[in-house]
Amino acid sequence: ANQVANLTLVSSACDIVSTAYASTKESHPYIRSVCDAAEKGVRSVTEATASCVQPVLTTLEPHVAAASEYASKGLDKLGEKLPLLQKPVEQIISDTKEQISSRVADAKGAVSS
Repeated sequence: ANQVANLTLVSSACDIVSTAYASTKESHPYIRSVCDAAEKGVRSVTEATASCVQPVLTTLEPHVAAASEYASKGLDKLGEKLPLLQKPVEQIISDTKEQISSRVADAKGAVSS
């Protein structure tokens, strides 16, 4: 999970969503109260679940470690094949705009000639 979160694309997308969430929460008092209640609920459920799940996790730990290592290798290969994952969202949007405007310019040139 940490390796997925460390991918530049995922990380920058999370930052954008997090900023939008914080901004919306600050701008609208009603939404803020709903969000605060939801966050408290999630925290209490997480704490209750953690105590129940811990014994199961201890039993599964070796299997989880093996699966994690396998997934990590897969993510490394995916990162090599899709360099897009190493770019922030803003750069991807900028690159896409440049490609589109370049193609439009090429099309206009072809039509005029």
